Amino acid sequence: MARVLLLGGSGFIGRHVAERLAREQHMVTIPTRRRERARPDLITLPTVDLVMADIHDDAALESLVGRCDVVINLVGILQSRPGTPYGPDFARAHVELPRRIAQACGTAGVDRLLHMSALGASTTGPSEYLRSRGAGEQAILDAGNTASPPSGSPPRGRLAVTMFRPSVVFGPGDSFLSLFARMQRWLPIIPLAMAQARFQPVFVEDVAEVVVRAMTAPEAIGQTFELAGPEVFTLGELVAFAGAASGHPRPIIPMPRALAFLQAALMERLPGRLLSRDNLRSMSVDNVSAAPWPFGITPTGLGVVAGAYLGKGYPRSRFEHLRAFAGRPG
Repeated sequence: MARVLLLGGSGFIGRHVAERLAREQHMVTIPTRRRERARPDLITLPTVDLVMADIHDDAALESLVGRCDVVINLVGILQSRPGTPYGPDFARAHVELPRRIAQACGTAGVDRLLHMSALGASTTGPSEYLRSRGAGEQAILDAGNTASPPSGSPPRGRLAVTMFRPSVVFGPGDSFLSLFARMQRWLPIIPLAMAQARFQPVFVEDVAEVVVRAMTAPEAIGQTFELAGPEVFTLGELVAFAGAASGHPRPIIPMPRALAFLQAALMERLPGRLLSRDNLRSMSVDNVSAAPWPFGITPTGLGVVAGAYLGKGYPRSRFEHLRAFAGRPG
């Protein structure tokens, strides 16, 4: 049984990781700035403690890290104010926070850190999002190799890091397929930017299982796991699936690149910012991977589970028909 600090534990992936950790009787601390807004399913988990804390405050972060054996960082955002090579919000969440976490681990003598990045992360990526994710990975490695234990403490080895790079993650409560399903409930047609962008959706429960298994697996130390589902889809196919599975299929109109970027520029100014030009730049590279899954895990296919939580059951036969209709093999 380990004492685990789960950063980003109230988010979509974090909730599933917290449930698996609690199931294995690990003691989990999840910092939150607004405990009253926390999901009831987290509050009621028997070994999970939600605490009021600002993880962007150095003193608060060091105090939290000092009370645990393992740190899992799942913090991530999809949009930021623009900047070069990435905007300030990406810098704060994806680069500065991981660096400070690694440094806090060194100060506290905690030698195990698991970090959630993204498929395609690279300091030379086409988008600010991907560049910041790549810079965050490097920041952890740099800080972990130079961090020092408290004065008078015995020498310690390098920070034992495991990183995860998932493709787009789906599951109950996601903000991807569920969003497209809601859009088709209210809109008569779906004008779609980057309809040919390619993804390999991965089930959130599979991601959570890999994270929890990696925490105690010596062979996971120093590894970066690319996590992609068993099938590749275009964005257009995923939107079509979400509409059909929820019972509200709508015509999908692919948008030319120039018009798509104009639409994104306008949407950046609206509350909620459902789409940004940087999101489109991220989709300009395929979000796919042929890397094998660790620990003998077989990833779950989209058609196996997604239809059930999108509003209506979606038999596999209909899923295959949709793939064939879209001009792709099952």
